[in-house]
Amino acid sequence: MKTFRNPILPGFYPDPSAIRVGEDYYLVTSSFEFFPGVPIFHSKDLIHWRQLGHVLDRPSQLNLDRTTPSRGIWAPTIRYHEGVFYMITTFVDNDKDCHNFYVTATDPAGEWSDPVWLEDAPGIDPSLFFDDDGRVYYTGNRVPPEGQEYAKHMDIWLQEIDLKSGKLIGDKLSIWQGALKVGHAQEGPHIYKIGDWYYVLIAEGGTGHTHAITIARSKQITGPYEGNKANPILTHRHLGREFPIVNVGHGELVETQHGDWWMFCLASRTSGGYYRNLGRETFLTPVKWENEWPIVNPGKGILEFESTAPDLPETLWPLLSVRDDFDEDELSLAWNFLRTPQGDFWSLKGAPGHLRLRLKPEKLSDLANPALVARRQQHLSFRTAADMTFEPATVDETAGLVLFQNADNHFRFEMASGEKGFAGETGTLTLTVRLYGEETVLASIPWNNAHTQFKVEAYGQDYSFFYRENEQHTWTPLHRNADGRVLSTDTAGGFTGAYIGLYASSNGADSSNHADFDWFSYEGLE
Repeated sequence: MKTFRNPILPGFYPDPSAIRVGEDYYLVTSSFEFFPGVPIFHSKDLIHWRQLGHVLDRPSQLNLDRTTPSRGIWAPTIRYHEGVFYMITTFVDNDKDCHNFYVTATDPAGEWSDPVWLEDAPGIDPSLFFDDDGRVYYTGNRVPPEGQEYAKHMDIWLQEIDLKSGKLIGDKLSIWQGALKVGHAQEGPHIYKIGDWYYVLIAEGGTGHTHAITIARSKQITGPYEGNKANPILTHRHLGREFPIVNVGHGELVETQHGDWWMFCLASRTSGGYYRNLGRETFLTPVKWENEWPIVNPGKGILEFESTAPDLPETLWPLLSVRDDFDEDELSLAWNFLRTPQGDFWSLKGAPGHLRLRLKPEKLSDLANPALVARRQQHLSFRTAADMTFEPATVDETAGLVLFQNADNHFRFEMASGEKGFAGETGTLTLTVRLYGEETVLASIPWNNAHTQFKVEAYGQDYSFFYRENEQHTWTPLHRNADGRVLSTDTAGGFTGAYIGLYASSNGADSSNHADFDWFSYEGLE
């Protein structure tokens, strides 16, 4: 009996939406303020996934300028109909206004179209449903037309859509308001037609500990919808805060080509108490049907770290290398930018075999696009390292390795010069933690070498920082057992997960300088 391990997409990959096209499976997740937006994955067996690219990979598709932490792209849904892939999602701006749009492609690897923005489409978490009669429906959430009876009380609504004109047509219909009156935050609706029934699967209970998945059904797409008396069909809120998998919700149902059913959903792993550095991750669990209702993970009813694998031929993809030597013509798909890149600040050609970062005035603490290239932390315990050549010319210039949650909560492991400049023998290697917007220097030493190697080892919430000049030297600790909970959403707030990145800044000043990174490595220690 083959088994698989959850999460199937570790690290910050929340709000999974997935489809099957023949014997191929495609999956997208939210990306918030990071660019490119909406990573898209392909699988043959539901377990092993390879990233094809990003749906929103051009500035013309996604302008994240000055987007505040945890705004941006929320809860995409992917669908397929008659040779065309559709991805529909919400862009949430800094005023919390919700702007819903969709893009299309005939190849899921892209390129995808520019957005079709929808008018009079309130709320978040849009989804598309293609009915048997050729009609197409939009569903999302909104404030109930009759008003909210309690805090975060939301309404799931339905309306026909004309995809050729990009317009909603007909009347808006309220179809369900969730299983519990106190459930609140009814969102993430997906509609399916299975047998004679239309099902609407939603998330409710908020994105935190009380997150849950509920379901209702109707013989007509317009309703009335009857809630499952066994709701919620999946949650971990009753298991307590010490259970290692928490905040389970936001589901998607997929049927295999053999007639088996599976559910994708988000959840988080905790570490060092109720702290979730990795953000919300993508999990998978089996589903059976009884009396025309889904039973999630029969006999257990919860997500497990290890489960029996789907009855599909195992299809493995090349694993992402532990070490990136920056020898390719393009950045690996694992790398992201913070907001839409502005200016020509990074290059793989300026110093062949290196990632060159040109210093920008923007800082990590700014609501801007700093010279940062970063990838997700995907393990509770990990080791990461990087090789950098950098000669700071002024006191303002810094570069190094960062561990990032948001503008006000991160670590910076940086090289800088002192008041006399780099040649003045006052250079430093400094570890700074920024917590709730306040900065503390955890350690600093004199450092006047143009060549620096950084290393971070994390075991749970104990993060230790090391340095050396090159491979001929042993690693020297700069600071041991820093508290990694600064990288948790439970400390920092928001909906994202921790990133590890390469960074360069002139801290508000103009600069023509650059830092060259020869390699970067990341590996899990679990």
